[in-house]
Amino acid sequence: MLVGVFVLFCLTLQAANKEVTPTKNICSLTNIQDTIPAKRLDSLSIRRDSLNRRRDTVPTVDSFTLRMSKDTLSGPVKYKAEDSAVVLVQDKKILLYGNTQTEYNDVSLAAPQVVVDQQSNIMTATADRDSMGNLLTRARFEQGENRFQSDTIQFNFKTQRGLTRNTFTQQGEMFVQGDKIKKADSSTIFVSSGRLTTCSFDEPHFAFRTNRLKVINNKIAVTGPTHPEFEGVPLPIYLPFGFFPLSQGRHSGMLPPQIATNEAFGLGLEGVGYYKVLNEYLDMRLQGNIYSYGTWSATLTPTYRKRYRYNGALNLQFQRTKQAFKDDPDFSLTKTFMIGWTHSVDQRARPGTTFSANVNAGSTRHNQLQPNDTRRIFGNKLNSSIAYSKTWQGKPYNLTLSANHNQDNQTRLMQITLPTAGFTLNTIYPFQRKTIVGAKRWYENLGVGYNGNFGNQLSFYDTARFRLGDLLDTMQWGAQHRFPITMSLPPVGPLIFSPSISYQQVWLQNKFIRSWNPNLKRLDTAISRGFFVDQEVTFGMSASTNVFGTLRFQRSRVAAIRHVVRPQVSFNYRPDMSSKYYYTTQLDTTGENFGRFSSLSGNLFSPFSEGQFGGISFGVDNNLEMKWRSKNDTGANAIRKIRLIDGFGFNSGYNFLADTMKLQNFNLYLRSTLFEKINITASALLSPYQTNRFGRPINKYAWSDGFRLGTLQYGSLAISTQFQSKKKDDKKGTQTDEDNPVLRNGRQITDPMLLNDQAMLMDYMRRNPAEFVDFNIPWQLSLSFSAGFNRRPMADYSGFENEFNANLSVNGSFNLTPKWNFSVNNVYYDFKTTQLQTFTMSISRDMHCWQMAINLTPVGPWRSFSFTINPKAALLQDLRVNRTRTFQSY
Repeated sequence: MLVGVFVLFCLTLQAANKEVTPTKNICSLTNIQDTIPAKRLDSLSIRRDSLNRRRDTVPTVDSFTLRMSKDTLSGPVKYKAEDSAVVLVQDKKILLYGNTQTEYNDVSLAAPQVVVDQQSNIMTATADRDSMGNLLTRARFEQGENRFQSDTIQFNFKTQRGLTRNTFTQQGEMFVQGDKIKKADSSTIFVSSGRLTTCSFDEPHFAFRTNRLKVINNKIAVTGPTHPEFEGVPLPIYLPFGFFPLSQGRHSGMLPPQIATNEAFGLGLEGVGYYKVLNEYLDMRLQGNIYSYGTWSATLTPTYRKRYRYNGALNLQFQRTKQAFKDDPDFSLTKTFMIGWTHSVDQRARPGTTFSANVNAGSTRHNQLQPNDTRRIFGNKLNSSIAYSKTWQGKPYNLTLSANHNQDNQTRLMQITLPTAGFTLNTIYPFQRKTIVGAKRWYENLGVGYNGNFGNQLSFYDTARFRLGDLLDTMQWGAQHRFPITMSLPPVGPLIFSPSISYQQVWLQNKFIRSWNPNLKRLDTAISRGFFVDQEVTFGMSASTNVFGTLRFQRSRVAAIRHVVRPQVSFNYRPDMSSKYYYTTQLDTTGENFGRFSSLSGNLFSPFSEGQFGGISFGVDNNLEMKWRSKNDTGANAIRKIRLIDGFGFNSGYNFLADTMKLQNFNLYLRSTLFEKINITASALLSPYQTNRFGRPINKYAWSDGFRLGTLQYGSLAISTQFQSKKKDDKKGTQTDEDNPVLRNGRQITDPMLLNDQAMLMDYMRRNPAEFVDFNIPWQLSLSFSAGFNRRPMADYSGFENEFNANLSVNGSFNLTPKWNFSVNNVYYDFKTTQLQTFTMSISRDMHCWQMAINLTPVGPWRSFSFTINPKAALLQDLRVNRTRTFQSY
C-alpha cells in the first residue's frame, strides 16, 4: 500500500519542467560545527507610543486571489493498490496493480490494473486474464446509479465521459450487454452491438439483439432494428425498433393488449388501452376488449389517493355483447354495465370517524357474459356497502350510517337499503358515585343502555317493465329500539347471579293478511300501510358457574384429561304483548291444514313471537383438554397441552305458562381442532315433539312411544384441513422481487397506490393459478367437506320437505421436480347430484427467467384450455405466448 503518491507525483511533475543540473555529491550540513558565535540580543527596546492611533474603520480587503486553471479537476483523485504503484514522471502517468480502488467525486472504479494519465485526465482500467487468455476479474465502474462490469474501461475525469468494451450493466430489471458502450453523461449511454434481457445469466436464455441502443437511466431504452434470440439462436423475427420503459413508479403510456379466443365471441384483443397520470393524487386507466364476432367492452378506472387522508378507485364498465349472427334463431344483442367503487379513509385523518365504501352494482347479466372469466360467470350475487361511523371521545355513545345493496343475478331481484342508521349508548351506571371510596354498593352496579336502528328498503326486479312508480310502491321502512338494564351481583359461593330487564319495540309500516282463495285455490296476501308498533319486555335472572374435573394417569403418555363444565340457568318472564297481530288461516283444499301467521311478518324488522313465557332457559357448555408426555423433550417442554374439543354443549328452555308444547327446541353444537390441523364444526336443531302427517309438531313428546331423542329440524357438519411440506432452506429458496410475481417494482400489491392493480392482479391470479406457483413448497393439500340437512315448509304450506346437501372441495399442488409443478384447483364434487361441478388442473414449469403454464378446466358449463409462456420480469409481462380456448355449454 502506498500513501501520498499523488502529492509526490504533482511535485515531481513541477520539477521535471525546470532544467536543473543534478548534483552528484551532496554533503550533509549537519556534520560541520559552526564556529561563529551567535549574536547577542539588542538591549535597546522601542518604547510604546503613548499617542493613541485612530483605527481605520474601512476594512482591508486582500485583492490577491489564487486563480485555478480551467484544466484543474474539481476534486482530489484518491487511489490505492494492493500490489504496487509506478509513477512515470516524464510520461505523467501512474500505473496501479493488484485490486486497485480509485475514487473521484461520485466515481468509483475497482479493477486489477489501472493507468491514470495526468495530461489527458483519462483513466484506463483493464480486466485480469490468465496465461490462456481466460477472463478472471472484470473492471467495475460505479457512478450514481450506473454500474458497469467491463473488460476495458476508459473514463475522462474532466468531461465525465467514458468508453467501455465488452460491458455488462443493469438498468432496473433489464440487463444490458454491449461490445462497445459510450457514456455520454451521468444518465445516458450509447451501446453498439448490444443485447437486452431480463435473464441474470452471463449467457442469457433469451435476449434482444440490436446494433444500436440508447439507454436513459431509469427512464427508457430505445433500440434500432432488433430481433430476439433464444439460447443464442436468433429467430427470423425482426422489429424496426424497440421501446423498453425503465422508469419506476407511475408513468403514462399505452397498455399493450393480449390476444384471446372464445368460442362464442371469436378472436379478440383484450386489455388494449392507455394509462394516464393526471397528478400525484389521481391517475386514470382506459381499457377495452374487442372481438371478431361484434362484441366489445370499455372500462374506465380512475384511481385516487392522498397520503394519510384517503384512497379509492372507481370502475365503470360497459359491454355490448353480440351472440350468434343476425339471421340465426339464437341471435341476441345485449348491452350491460357495471359500476364499482372502493374508498377508505385513513383513521389518522379524523380520529373517531371512519368512512368506507365497496360498491358493486350493474346489470344482472353482466357477469354471465364475461368471456374467459369463470369466477365472474358463476358469481350470482352482487353486494355493496357504504358505511360511516362516528365515535365521540370520552362519550359512551356512537353513531353509524350505512347504505347497502344486494343483487341476485339469477332471479334479478335487487334490494337497496338506504339509509340504515344505528345509535348505540354503551352501558352507563347512573347510580355510581363519581369518586368511589371503599367497596361498591349493590345498586352502583345497575347499568342502563340503548340500541336503536332505523332502515328504509327498496325492492325491484331488473326487467324491461320496470318503472319508477313501481319502485316507490315497494319502499318500506322500520325502526327498532332496545333498552337493556343489567346488574352484576357479588358472587354467592361458586355461583354468579345477574338480573336483567330488557324492553324492545319495533315500528313497522305494513300489515300482511294471508287468506285462502277457494276459487283460485291459493293463498292471497292483502297489504295495508300504516304505522304499527310491536313491543316486548323480558325480565330475567341468570346463574352460572364453572365445574372442573381432572383425570390423572400415572403410567401413560397421557398425563391427564381435564373436563370443564360451564352450566347456565336463567329464569325469564315475558308477558304476551303481540298476540293481537297473530291469526290462523287455511293452507290447502283439504280444510284440515291450518297455519298460524303474524300480520307484521314480512317487514324490514321481524315482529315478536306471540304468547307469554314464564320459565327457564338452560344450557351447558363443555371443553376437553389433555396433557401429553413427550418421549424426547424434557423440562418445560416435557408435557404438552392439547385441546381435544374446544366446545360442545346444548341449550333449550321450558315455558311453564304455555298451553301446549312447553319444552322448546334443543340447539346442539360442537367445535374442535384435532392435531392442530383438522377443523370440525357441527350444529343441529332438535325438536322434542312428534309431527302429524303434514309434518307439523303435535303436543306429544318424541320419546313417548319409544326411545327417540326428537325430530331433526336442521343439521350441519363442516370438516376442513390443510397440509403442506416444509419450505426450502431460506438461503436456497429465497425469492427476490424479480422472481416474485406478487411484487411489482419492489412494492407489494397491498400498497394503496395499487388498489386497482391489486384487484386486477388478484382476478388474473384466480383465472391463471399456474402462473403464480410457489416452487419453494414441494407440495400442499387442502380439503373441505360440508354436509347439511334442512327441513323446510313447502311453497304451498301443505307440509314439509327434507333437503340434504353435501359437497367436497379439494385444492392441492405438488412439485414433480424442483422446476415442475402440478396442481388441482377448485375441485368441487356435489354428493347430491353425484357430479363433479368444477375442476381445474394446471401444470407449471419454472424456466429461470421464464415460466410456462398450462390450465385446463374440463368440467362445468364453461370449459377452457390455455397455454401460456411468459417472462417473469414485470417489464416484459406482456411479452407472452398465449393460446386460450373456451367452450360454453348452453
